Amino acid sequence: MTDLMTYVYGVTRADDTLPERVAALEGVVGAPVHLVSGGDGLVLVASSVPAEDFREEALRRRLEDLDWLSAVARAHHGVVEAVAAHTTVLPLRLATVYLDDTRAREVLDSGREFFADRLARLSGHVEWGVKVYVDPSAAPEAPTQPAEAELSPGRSYLRGRRQQQHHRDTVHQAAQRAAEGIEAAGHAYATERARHRVQQGTLAEAAGENVMNDAYLVPLERGEEFRAEVARAADGLAGVRVEITGPWAPYSFAMAPEEPEETGA
Repeated sequence: MTDLMTYVYGVTRADDTLPERVAALEGVVGAPVHLVSGGDGLVLVASSVPAEDFREEALRRRLEDLDWLSAVARAHHGVVEAVAAHTTVLPLRLATVYLDDTRAREVLDSGREFFADRLARLSGHVEWGVKVYVDPSAAPEAPTQPAEAELSPGRSYLRGRRQQQHHRDTVHQAAQRAAEGIEAAGHAYATERARHRVQQGTLAEAAGENVMNDAYLVPLERGEEFRAEVARAADGLAGVRVEITGPWAPYSFAMAPEEPEETGA
């Protein structure tokens, strides 16, 4: 018989319809989803997963398999979003696993004051992601200055480099104005803000250079106003693009306490 571990998606509050709702979900590695009940009406949304894939050493190897990791991430996100569509959920990080339901319940109970506080804080709120990109090539070039005399190749090159740098600086200044407009919208509509590292390399799939990557916690009833205000932040700013995603379950605002995974033998 395959040894099993407990994979946890998030924390929420129990209600009469939740068990039936989660029973219809398919979680990581196709496992059925169930609830692990704790004190004060808190529950974990969980699945049983094979230990051979989720023990510490095995998991470390598995996380290097991008296809496997993508499948786990999709399933994790799918469960969290399905629960979030019904009630407030505190999402936990990808691949949060414990030896069994008993150990998972112990962690839930030991952190119940924190979990209850965060669930109260997140109730009636969703997360919106906001990214700002700059693309100097999309902005019009400044007019070329007429030469008073024919320049040497070296001086011509230096002038071109100066013009390119000036153009880049101008676009980045425009991006800063867009960021200020987004921050103003955040102050007006959001209750919390999370700053994320800008995306580079393989993470930067969109065109342009990512110069801002933030998340905002916004009351449900203010979401469309916030989105519209953020979308206007780049109006008239050539070479600047704002990308808005959401609404999402509040991943960026879970702030679960650091707890090492129980991935023992």
